[in-house]
Amino acid sequence: MSTFMANANNIERKWYVVDAANKPLGRVATEVADLLRGKKKATYTPHFDSGDFVIVINAADVVLTGKKEVQKYYRHHTGYVGHLKEVQYGILMKKDPEFVFEKAVKGMIPNTVIGRSALRRLHVYAGAEHKHQAQKPEVYNID
Repeated sequence: MSTFMANANNIERKWYVVDAANKPLGRVATEVADLLRGKKKATYTPHFDSGDFVIVINAADVVLTGKKEVQKYYRHHTGYVGHLKEVQYGILMKKDPEFVFEKAVKGMIPNTVIGRSALRRLHVYAGAEHKHQAQKPEVYNID
């Protein structure tokens, strides 16, 4: 018996909907990252992108545990001298919850060609509505 190797001819991608309401950000982000990479499949192959499409709804209702809303900061540098910008996660969650969720998932995916193609299959929405009903996504429950 030979070892299975995934390739473009034998891979099947599914669509999943993940509801992030009232769940910790990191717990949901790890599950989404595993779905995007294809690690939940029996046919997972590390050197081939075999992941699925993931739609995350209710990203605005995700929970940060502990004092992270006040103590955790998102920092980035503009490239100019002395231009380090920082925003508290509590303020950023109110302003742009989709960005916060995408940033959390991006940190859990490798910085390679496979990782970038996996991130293109991630769709995050702050509310409960999404525009992918035509793909007939399955509900993925996170315990």
